[in-house]
Amino acid sequence: MSPDTETPVAAKDGRPGGAPQRARPRMPRTTRWALALAACALLAGGGYYAWQSGFGQVSSEESVITAVAQRGDLEDTVTATGTLQPKDFVDVGTQVSGQLKKLLVEVGAVVKAGQLLAEIDPSVYQSKVDGDRAQLLNQRAQLADREAQLELARLQFSRQKNLDRENATTTEALQGAEAAQRSALAQADAIRAQIKQTESALRGDEANLGYTKIYAPIAGTVVSQAAKQGQTLNANQQAPIVMRIADLATMTVQAQVSEADVPKLRIGMDVYFTTLGGSTRRHYGKLRQIPPTPTVVNNVVLYDALFDVENPNQALMTQMTAQVFFVASSAKDAVLVPLAALRPVAAEGRPRGPRTSGSAKGASGAATNADAARKGGGERASGIDPRSQYANGRALVSVVDADGKVADREVKVGAMNRVSAQILSGLEPGEKVVIGTRAPAAAAPKQTGSALVPKSPTKGGRP
Repeated sequence: MSPDTETPVAAKDGRPGGAPQRARPRMPRTTRWALALAACALLAGGGYYAWQSGFGQVSSEESVITAVAQRGDLEDTVTATGTLQPKDFVDVGTQVSGQLKKLLVEVGAVVKAGQLLAEIDPSVYQSKVDGDRAQLLNQRAQLADREAQLELARLQFSRQKNLDRENATTTEALQGAEAAQRSALAQADAIRAQIKQTESALRGDEANLGYTKIYAPIAGTVVSQAAKQGQTLNANQQAPIVMRIADLATMTVQAQVSEADVPKLRIGMDVYFTTLGGSTRRHYGKLRQIPPTPTVVNNVVLYDALFDVENPNQALMTQMTAQVFFVASSAKDAVLVPLAALRPVAAEGRPRGPRTSGSAKGASGAATNADAARKGGGERASGIDPRSQYANGRALVSVVDADGKVADREVKVGAMNRVSAQILSGLEPGEKVVIGTRAPAAAAPKQTGSALVPKSPTKGGRP
């Protein structure tokens, strides 16, 4: 009988003659094998997962991220931006008003102390000096006349006293001679006072006449010029600036440091900087001064930190921008590990928790600390430098041995920065330390559809 042959079936009442019904088709052999294989694969995967979760162990080296302790140099620095200024400079101005008659130097000229720089028209001041000198001569002539009259008055008074002793003169004549002597003496004193006043005015006018010639107060270089030859200068309200002379042999760097970093600075600490034009060259100095008055820029409090640097070849120039690094601590040829490898030592009397070896769980504490350090969440989120946990010089690291087992070890920490830490003792170069964990591999998605589970035939239909 063919599969398509219709066979009568019994009616509901058990009697023949009911409507014919198709026989249910059988599933092909290939489909049955595919379903069996899929079921076996699912059972095997579930069993392996259950065994791995309950009893299996993953290699520590495969589950953690490690770094090797190496020798190197380390610096912990405070960075800032600054500008360069000459350490010694003078703004050369004029103390008298007048026309700038001569300007004898230009910008960039190297001058010596006492060298003539410029001249102001001296005509007015020369005339005042000449007038004072003429008046002084007149007053001295008047003084000579008064002194002669004083001498005559003294002689007359002496004669009257001699006559009075012989009763050869009157009392009125004696008193008149005495009064004439006193008057002549007073007039001579008045002339002397006028002479002193004129001499004082003469000295002032001679000084003003001398100020018409401007000399260099220090040796250096003319770095700027504010006045031009022929310009009229008015010194009645303030001394106008003619030029600036600076000693470029020594430059001062004025760095602006934020108030959060100022406590890390100390007078005499090492500092170096680079310039925009010569970023590969470092210029070194020592912190000289931190003025107590800050500068507020956009509600940010900044303190000036000053230090000097030698400039023999004058490669450093005024108003250059400097990237400044204040060296808080440093280490040379030291054993270094990433900062993420460190964990704080538990307080005395408190348990550290179980120490596990030979499993990734043994490095869970170091991994958590390392992940937080890599993400930068510790310092930025809490506002506290994570390095403060190791201020006492003690820390824990998780060391991976040659067999792949992880064990905690206490080490002594030295200098640190935001990336690395110096290990003074407890760790040797070449040893591996844990700095993080690897993310577990994503599980394979379940495959559904006709590839593994074919659709069942519709009711009453064909496969």
